[in-house]
Amino acid sequence: MDKQGIVARIVDCGLVAVVRAENAEQAMGIADACAEGGAAAIEITFTVPGALGVIEALARRYARGEILIGAGTVLDSETARAALLSGAQYVVSPHFDAGIVELCHRYRAPVMPGTMSVTEIVRALEAGADMIKVFPGDVLGPQFLRAVRGPLPHAPLAPSGGVTYENIPDWIDAGAVALSVGRPLMAGIAPGDGKALAARTRQFIERIREARAGI
Repeated sequence: MDKQGIVARIVDCGLVAVVRAENAEQAMGIADACAEGGAAAIEITFTVPGALGVIEALARRYARGEILIGAGTVLDSETARAALLSGAQYVVSPHFDAGIVELCHRYRAPVMPGTMSVTEIVRALEAGADMIKVFPGDVLGPQFLRAVRGPLPHAPLAPSGGVTYENIPDWIDAGAVALSVGRPLMAGIAPGDGKALAARTRQFIERIREARAGI
C-alpha cells in the first residue's frame, strides 16, 4: 500500500491504537485484540522492550494488510530507518525532527511528527509531514485544535494524549482527522483479556463515527 493509501485508511477509521506494554508478548496480545476490534492502525512505541522484534513479527502476521503497523516514540532518523526496515508502515514521533521526516520521505513512508505550537505545526507542514500529531493533547486540549484550524484549516491534525471515550466528540468537532489512544483504550482491562480490549476498540471506533456524523 502506498503512503497516500495508508494515510487515507488511518483517517477513514479515525483511530490509532497506541501500544505501550511491559514486554513483547503483552504488546503482541494488545495488537491482536485491537486488530480484532477493527482498528485500522496500531502504533508500537519504542518504549516497549524489543519493539523492533514486535514490529517485525506483526508485519509477518498481518502481511495481507489486515492492520497497519506503525512505529511510535521514534526519536531519531536511525530508529525510524530500523523500524521501516523491520516492517513498520508509518512513523510517529513525539517531536518535530526534520531528519526523521526526510528519512521517511526517502522510504516513501507516512510520518506523523509531534507538535505543540503553531510554529512547529507550520514547520512540520513545510517539511512535508503527512499528518501532524498534536502532543501532549491532555495539556493542549480540543480548544487548541479549534484555534489552530482557524488560520491553518488545511493542517491534518491528530491529537495524542488526553483522548478519552467521553471527549471524542469534542476532538472531532474541533477538527481532528484521527485520534491516537493508548491508556484510555486499555483502562480497567486485565492484561491478556483480548475479548474485552477488542470490544473496547469497537466502542471507540463507533464513537468516532457517531461524532463525525453529528458534525
